[in-house]
Amino acid sequence: MSDSGLSPGSGISSVFPSLPGQGETTPEQTGPSAAPDGVSRPGVDRGDPAGDGVGDSAVNGAMATDQPFGRPGRPLRSNPFMFGLTGALGVLTAWLLVEAIASAGSALVLIVVSLFLAIGLNPAVEALQRRNLSRRLAITIVFGSVIAFFVVFGLAVVPPLTEQTTGFVRQLPDYVQQLQNHPLIRSVDERYQILDKIQQYVASGGLATQMFGGLLGVASVMISALFSAFTVLVLTLYFLGSLNSIKETAYRFVPRSRRTRVRLLGDEIINQIGGYVAGNLIISLIAGVVTYLFLAMLKVPYALALAIFVAVTDLIPLVGAVIGAVVASGVGFLSSVQVGIACVVFFVVYQQVENYWISPKVFKSSVDVPPVATIVGALLGGALLGIVGALLGIPLAAALLLLAREVVLPRQDRL
Repeated sequence: MSDSGLSPGSGISSVFPSLPGQGETTPEQTGPSAAPDGVSRPGVDRGDPAGDGVGDSAVNGAMATDQPFGRPGRPLRSNPFMFGLTGALGVLTAWLLVEAIASAGSALVLIVVSLFLAIGLNPAVEALQRRNLSRRLAITIVFGSVIAFFVVFGLAVVPPLTEQTTGFVRQLPDYVQQLQNHPLIRSVDERYQILDKIQQYVASGGLATQMFGGLLGVASVMISALFSAFTVLVLTLYFLGSLNSIKETAYRFVPRSRRTRVRLLGDEIINQIGGYVAGNLIISLIAGVVTYLFLAMLKVPYALALAIFVAVTDLIPLVGAVIGAVVASGVGFLSSVQVGIACVVFFVVYQQVENYWISPKVFKSSVDVPPVATIVGALLGGALLGIVGALLGIPLAAALLLLAREVVLPRQDRL
C-alpha cells in the first residue's frame, strides 16, 4: 500500500504528537529554550533558573558532590560594612603596635645602645683578626680590655670623685655667700632674699631630696643604673660574638640577585658606624685628659670631676662640648675671675683645635657627612631618643647619604 500524504521518514510521529518520555526532550533536559524568533536565550525557563548558563542537572550534581549546602554567593567586596570593619581592624592593629613599642621603649634603647657599642668595637676585633687571631680570641681580648679599663677607671675615679663631689656640695653655701659680695647681686638679694633661700635650701638637704627622692630614691636609681649597665654589657658581648651571623641572616632576606650589592652596602654602613663610635670615644678621651691637665695646672677645685664631665658631654654632638665648657668655666670663675677667663679662652681654643685638627685626623674618611646633614641628623636623633639618638643621628645620616648616592641617584639617572 502506498504512503500517500506522508513525507518520507515522517512515520507515525507526524500523525500522533509525541508525549513526554516517548522520545521528546523536555525543557529540563534541553536547558536553554528557543524563542519564537529562533534565538536561544539562557535562563528563561527552568533549564537555567540562575541565568548563568548552567542547567539544573549540573547544579544538582555539584550540590550533591562538592557543595552539599549549595553554591556560595557573590563575595562581599563592595559591602560598606566589610570595608569599615577591615579599616577599623587595621587602625586597631596599628594602635596596639605603637603601644607595644612605647611600652618596650626602655628595652629597645638598651638593645640599640648595645648594638651600637658592638659595632663600635668590631673594628678592633677585625684588626686583631688580621693578625692571624681567631675571632673568639680577638673578642675575648677586646672585651676583656674594655672591662679592665672600666674597673681600673672606677677604682681610680670613684673615690676621689665622691670626695670632691661631697666637698663641692658642702662648699656650695660658701659659694653662695661669695656671690653676695657682688654689688649687683647684693642689691637684688636685698630685695628678694634669693641667695639666703638658696643657701638654706642647700644646707637643709632639700636639694638631694628633690633630686633623688631621699635614700629610697638613691637606691632605686643606683639599682636601675647597675641593671641597665649589666644588660648593656651582656647584650654587647652577645652582639659582638654573633655580629657576622646576624649580618648573614639579614642578608638572606634579600633576593639572591641583589644580595651581593646589598652585602657590600651593608658592610660599608657598619664600617662607618664603627668608625664613628671608635673615633668619638677617642676624641672624648682626649678632651677629658687635656681638660684635667689644664684645670690641675690652674689648681681649679674638683678638676677630676670636671674633666670627667667634659669628657662625657663631649660625646654629645653639637651642644655637648659647650655644656662641659660652661660648667668648667663657671667653677673657674668661682675660684677667681682670672681663672674663669683663662678657662673660657682655653675651651674656645681647644674646640677650634678639636673641630679642625683632631676630629679630621681621628675620623679620616670613615664618616663622610656634610655639615648640614650632621646638624639635621643630630637634631632629629636627639628629639627622638635623647642623647642616644643624637649619638646615632650622625652615622645614620651617613648611611642614608650612602644609600642615596649608590642606589637612589643612579636609578633616577636611568629613568
